[in-house]
Amino acid sequence: MTEHNAGKVDRGALEVDVGGWMKKGAMGGLIAGILFAMAEVIASAAMMGLKNAWMPLRMNGGIALGRQALGSTYPLLNAALAGLAVHLALSILFGAILGGFIGFAPTWGASTPLLLFTASVYGLLLWLVNFYIIAPSAGWNWFGDQTNPAVQFVAHTFFYGTALGFYLDRYRP
Repeated sequence: MTEHNAGKVDRGALEVDVGGWMKKGAMGGLIAGILFAMAEVIASAAMMGLKNAWMPLRMNGGIALGRQALGSTYPLLNAALAGLAVHLALSILFGAILGGFIGFAPTWGASTPLLLFTASVYGLLLWLVNFYIIAPSAGWNWFGDQTNPAVQFVAHTFFYGTALGFYLDRYRP
């Protein structure tokens, strides 16, 4: 394999740049993660009032800082910045993973509708796995206890998954 073809996989008629898909997935994950965080903060403000608007970032901050980051006596700026860092790092990672999946299984991204469907289902699966398997196993019970499932479904599936799919479709490697 020449340097020019490094990272490319020949899948019959489709030659796919796996590394390129992962890079695009990482960038798309960052953008979708920002949209997702904004949607969650707005939903939190609408449902629980402005005082609790930043709770989604506090909850993410709790991953790094511990449960105390959720408390009103814990400095909001510290919790929110830690939460944003954790959230965006995971968004980038999960975007790169989806990009890699599309790179290795190019038929899942062969058309715009299929790519949007794949990315939306991926967002849904991220919510289910992260909130109902990983978080309880890690002791982060606040994700299941203090969130609205309808909001999480919409935020993960559409504001993250579908948005990531739109980015990947628009900026295919």
